[in-house]
Formats: sequence, structure tokens, C-alpha cells
Amino acid sequence: MKLNLTETLYALSYALDTVQYEMGGISNEHGKHVAYISYLIGKNLNYDNDKLNDLVGLAILHDNAFTEYVREEYNGGELYDYDELTDSEDALKLRTGFLQKPMHNIIGEKNIRLIPFKTDVKNVILYHHENADGTGPLRKKEFEINELSEIIHIADIYDVLFDLKTLNENDFIDSKEKIKSLKNTFFSEKMVDIFLKSVTYEDIKTLQAEGVIHFLKRNLCTYICDYSDKEIKNICAFFAKIIDYKSSVTKKHSIGVAEKCYEMAKYYNFSSDKAIRFYFAGAFHDIGKLIINNDILEKPGELTKEEFETIKNHAKATEMILSSIEGLEDITEWASRHHERLDGSGYNHQLKGEDLSFEDRLLACIDIYQALIEKRSYKGDFSHKESIDIMKEMADNNKIDKDIVNDIDKYFSKFNG
Repeated sequence: MKLNLTETLYALSYALDTVQYEMGGISNEHGKHVAYISYLIGKNLNYDNDKLNDLVGLAILHDNAFTEYVREEYNGGELYDYDELTDSEDALKLRTGFLQKPMHNIIGEKNIRLIPFKTDVKNVILYHHENADGTGPLRKKEFEINELSEIIHIADIYDVLFDLKTLNENDFIDSKEKIKSLKNTFFSEKMVDIFLKSVTYEDIKTLQAEGVIHFLKRNLCTYICDYSDKEIKNICAFFAKIIDYKSSVTKKHSIGVAEKCYEMAKYYNFSSDKAIRFYFAGAFHDIGKLIINNDILEKPGELTKEEFETIKNHAKATEMILSSIEGLEDITEWASRHHERLDGSGYNHQLKGEDLSFEDRLLACIDIYQALIEKRSYKGDFSHKESIDIMKEMADNNKIDKDIVNDIDKYFSKFNG
């Protein structure tokens, strides 16, 4: 499957930053800001295009394990809200205190190896919170930390300490002094000197005026690559984990939908390329849920009318995010229409049967089936038969495709009968 990986990361960065902000109070657009500062440093170091692309991608994804870590370590509990802190010293202490446990970095490193980067990025995420003096979570000192880790680390801390979207010239001067004060403790002398040469106030004004993604698209050359099915599945697994770990009740939903999409694609004799694209659509169909508040996603009781309207926005968000990636037009359609219904009662476009392709109908049915066989905050996990009975009733009421329901019953009954 052909994919522009860097452009894909740009598109998904909005959702990633939104979920970090909600679950941990980390400044909105944090990942993009870290990518921007990292790019400036990498450019100053004369990195070639492959290395720059990988650095920017790693910077966007540097906190990729955040939702997973919060779920496992804190059970979704509240973390510190850095935006409410007025003292940069307090913000720095809380940030570094939270990250002293190495699991955040270990999980992130394991996850990032699923992404097919062009250059050697081993241990970049693992060491991106290490301090030059050896006081980081894994106690590595500056001579043991690779340069890409150092770049992401200094960019990360810089964005935590200072609001780059509002930074004025006087505050920028102060920010440089703050970075200097962290020389030989948080950062090596070499990296501080490189940072000071690489990041100017003109760069900060450009960020404020232009935005990170627009700037990167204008300055960083990206390319479309042909990835193997295994590589595409790894990319999907990486993002499906981020999507599903946002809510404690959907840990395997997206990858479950993706796998069933692939199985049914083979059942219907889709071409190999179409089958993997359908898998991709299944994995990303709920990417828009990253912008929905967990109080609504995990509500055990019935949603209010207003809450349901908010939930419905996730299909629109999925369409918005995926539509910005060139070459994914078919995937965007399939993924964003998984809540449309044949009688026009679905969302987000209230399309009717004649407007819905076979693939649209198929993904909608698979999503329903997967949700029914999973446990939720408001229900238990239904058996295959119970799920199919519910879906057949929906089909009788002209909500979903009856023939597809029968085929899902026929195919999956042998595994879940």
C-alpha cells in the first residue's frame, strides 16, 4: 500500500495532542511544538531529508505511550494540569517527577518500533527523558544518550516551560537564560549550545503566525512509499493502541474491527491492495474519538441528547483527519461512514442506502458486531448468536445490510458459535 507516512503523522498530530491535553494537562499542540523545535535543530545540524523526516516523526510521537501508561499506571486518574501552573520551576518539577518512572519510555520505545522509519531510530524514544547528569529515569549520562534523544528532550522541556504560542521577545530572552541554567544537568553543554544557535525569536514568530504543520509542509520534503502489508498492519497496530487506550472499555476495539475487515475482505475476494486498505480503514475508523471527552465515552448510563450529539462528532472528526492525507480518499469514506444507516437515520451525513457503497455498509456492520461482542461500561460482552440476533433485527428495520449480516453470521459462527 502506498502511503506518505510523514503526512499521515501530521494529520494525526491534532488528535494525539488533544488526548494528551485532556488526560494529562500537557499543553495543547505539544507534540507539534516539539516537532517544530526538533526540526530547527536538525536543520541546523545539516541532517539529510530522511533523518529530518524521522526526527520530526519521532518528535510528534515522542509521548506515544501516554494513554497506555496513564491507563495502566494511574487507571485513568487525573494527572497534573501544567497549564494551571504559573511557576516554570513547579511545572518542570512536576513534569520530570511524573516521568521518573521508566515505563513511559519503555512502552513508547516498544511501540515506536512498529513504525517503518528510514533511518536507525533505536532507543531514541527510550532515552528521550534522560538527563545529561544521569538523573533521568534510566540513569543514562550524556555520553550514553544519542543525539536525537537529546534533541527531543530539550524541545520537550522547552515547550513545557514556555507557551510558544504567546511567547514575546522579552520572554524569549528569558527562556534562553532558563535553558542555559539547565546546562550539564538536564542537557549537555553541546546540546544547549546547538539549541541556542538553532532557535531564534524569528522562528518563534513564524510558529505563531504560520502554525507548525503548514511550516513543515512548506519546508520538509516528504514522499510516498510503498509499504508491505506487514508494515501497514504495524502502523495500524501502533495507532489503534493509542485510539483504544484512551477509554478503558475499548482497549481492542479498533484492531478487532481491522482484523475482521481483513477477514471479510478476503471472504468477498477483494484484491490484496483493497483488502489492506480496508484493514487500514477499520483500524482508523474511530480516530475521531481521540477528541471526545472520556466522561462521555465512559459514561455507564444513558447519554443525554447533548452528550450523544457530542459523540456523533467523532465520525466527522475521523473524516476531517483522514481526508487531509493524500491518497486515502476511499479509506476516508469507508472509515467515516461507519455510523450511517440505510434509512438515513445515522451520522454524520444522514446518508441513505443508495448513497452507501458495499464497503461502507460492510464496515458499519463489522463495527456493530465488534462492539456487541465486547464488554462495555453499559453492558456485558454478547455471544455471537446474541450479537447476530440484534443485528438481524436492525437489518429488518432497514438500518443495516441484511445480506452482509448473514455473511458475518456464516463466517464468524465457526469461530464464535
